[in-house]
Parts: sequence; C-alpha cells; structure tokens
Amino acid sequence: MSSLADQIAAERRQSMRALLGKPLLTSGEGDAALLALIRVHADWLREWLGRNCGWTLQIEPELARLRKTPADLADRTRAARDATTDLPFTRRRYALFCLALAALERADRQTTLGSVADDILAAVVGEPAFAAAGVKFELETRDARRDLVHVVRLLLDLRVLVRVHGHEEHFVDRRGDVLYNVRRPALAAMLAVRRGPSTVAARGFEDRLLAIVEEPSLDGEDARNRRLRTALTRRLLDDPVVYFDDLTADERAYLTSQRAHLLRQIHEATGLVGEVRREGIALVDPEGTLSDCGMPEEGTEGHVTLLVAEFLAQGARWDAVAGVPIAAVVAHVATLKREHRTHWRKDASAAGAEVTLTDQALSRLEALRLVVRSSDAVVPLPALGRFRLLPPTVRPRRGQPQASLFE
Repeated sequence: MSSLADQIAAERRQSMRALLGKPLLTSGEGDAALLALIRVHADWLREWLGRNCGWTLQIEPELARLRKTPADLADRTRAARDATTDLPFTRRRYALFCLALAALERADRQTTLGSVADDILAAVVGEPAFAAAGVKFELETRDARRDLVHVVRLLLDLRVLVRVHGHEEHFVDRRGDVLYNVRRPALAAMLAVRRGPSTVAARGFEDRLLAIVEEPSLDGEDARNRRLRTALTRRLLDDPVVYFDDLTADERAYLTSQRAHLLRQIHEATGLVGEVRREGIALVDPEGTLSDCGMPEEGTEGHVTLLVAEFLAQGARWDAVAGVPIAAVVAHVATLKREHRTHWRKDASAAGAEVTLTDQALSRLEALRLVVRSSDAVVPLPALGRFRLLPPTVRPRRGQPQASLFE
C-alpha cells in the first residue's frame, strides 16, 4: 500500500474506534479533532457500519451519533456507571434518567438542577403508572437527591448538560442549586431506537424492548445472510467473548464458513485482532483503549477482581457445572482482606467488606463474560481459564487441534 493509502486506512480506523468507544461524540472536551476526522470519512463509515452492523451514523455540526442496536437485548451486566463513584445504575436511576431527558426537552436553553427535580417530581406524581410500577421520587430524602445527581453526572459526561455555576454536592446537602446549559443537539440525539416508545402498543417490558428496535425482515438467501452477518458482527464488536454455544445453529454455520472474512473485515476497520479458540472468539485490542471494563485494573477493586478470577479459574475444571458457591468466594475474599489489608484502601478492611468486594468483583467478571452468576453460585466460563496458574506449555504445531480457552 502507498503511504497515502496507509494514512487513509489509519484515519478510518481511528474514526471507527472513536465511535465504537463513544457512540455520542460532541464538540468540546478534546473531541473536535475526532469529529473533523469522522466528517472526512463519513461516507465510508456509514457504508461499513450499515453493511456489517446494520447501524446508522448521524453527523451534525456539533456531534456524531452512532445509533447502535445492542447485540443482546437481555444483557444486564454492563450498566451505565457514575463517573465519580463507578457505581452501576439501578432501575430507579434509569427511570430518573429518562424523566430527566423529558424534563430537559421542555426546559429553556439554561436550567437548574432544582428545576429538573421539580419537573420530575411533577411527572411522577401526575402519572399513576409510576406508582403502579413502584417508581417513586421525592426531594425530602438525601438518597433521592443523590440518585438524581448520579443521573446528572451521566448527562454531564455525555455533554447533554454543561455546568455553568454551582456543584451537585450543594444540591444533595441542600446548600444551593446548580446552573446548566442544555445542549439541544446532544439531547435530541440521545434516543437510539427505530420506533418511538410512545408508538408501541405492547405491554410487557421485553415485548416493548423488542418493538422499539425491531428491524424490517426481508425474505431470500441474501437477506438471511445479511441478518446473520450483522448479528455476528454486532456480537463480536460488543461482547468481550463470543461463545459458540451461545449462537444459533444458523449463526454457527455462517461463522464457520465466513469467520476468516468477518475477522479480517473487523481487523481492517478497527485494529481489533480475532483470537479463535475451541469454545469461542475474543477480539483483542492491542491498544487497550476500547474496553469500558478492563482486566486487570488498578486499585482495590481491580486487585480483588484479579485474585477472585484466579481463585475461580483454579477450580473451574472440577466444578464447571455446579459452580462455586458464592459463600466460598466471600470466605476467600475475607482471607485476602487480611492478607492485603496494608495496601488495600482502609474501608476494605472493615467488618463485612468482603461481601461488597465479592459482589463488585463478580459483577465485573460477569460483564467480561468470564462467569455466570446465580443467586447462590458462580459458574466459571471457558475464557476465565486465562487466569489459571499453569506450568509453561509448548505451543501446538500447525495442524494440531485448536487450544481451549482454559489452556
């Protein structure tokens, strides 16, 4: 390839990675150069994303919005997280997030946190369906105000809001209000669905979720192959590991015949490298910048997660079906707490902290598709074998069976 072709390919990869890592890019906060690059390669990006993923790309003067359809609508392991505390969003916070967006749609160019709170309160009180669904909101309790602040922090991170004056902690403590600019283009681009929720007649949550992202279904072999290609590409891009056992028979057959082509297309567009093993495929990021949930990571939680992964991987072979009792994992973390108390943060040594630390570690491992958790047990998945301590082994020769992710 010529140097010009190499430069174009590198710019396209950079643009694609920027959109995959942050599907809503707005001007400001260092994203202006990326937005300019995305505009240059907009036609190529739209064509690649539409053909391979069935996703659309919206580009406006102040933003670029990749409208993704999730590969797995039932995945509840990767929630939005508060940028300050890293705590995952609860069902209540998601409801408040949607209500905050509705309040901002009615707001002026500038608004305050107190005004948003009042609008949400009026909406909840005025609609009996909220009470029937168990959604409550009041400003009298500190926890309720804290929940709203978590929502606002996410809106700040998404650049839907820009803080002008004040601080959210003042609102929590009832010591003052906060003034924001509302960025209309970003607010209008937040909803990434194919149908407006208000147009859906279905009543159940799962049915409504399917309805708002439902895609037109065409007949014929070409349409069938396109559906399979987009479904697999979405999973490969979205999921840390794609296990063959989780695919339908048609998806497995298509992936078997088209695997080399799919992985090459993804690698050329994103720089991600496909690692194929007996149980599945993982896309590895040599740059380490596309994952929203890394392993390992620094800090107490990161160290605990790594040690829990090692503990579960050691027992993965002999208890891969029944799983490891969560009580056993908690007991192990209690032992680790005593062993590492001098370099873990202070509150990690408190009585009962092992329960919280275990829950956080298992949540991270579950999001990374390394374990499956039930109410009382955790089942290691094949890719967790990466964290099992084994003696050095010799690589298999060319033509020998593909190694297991456990090995």
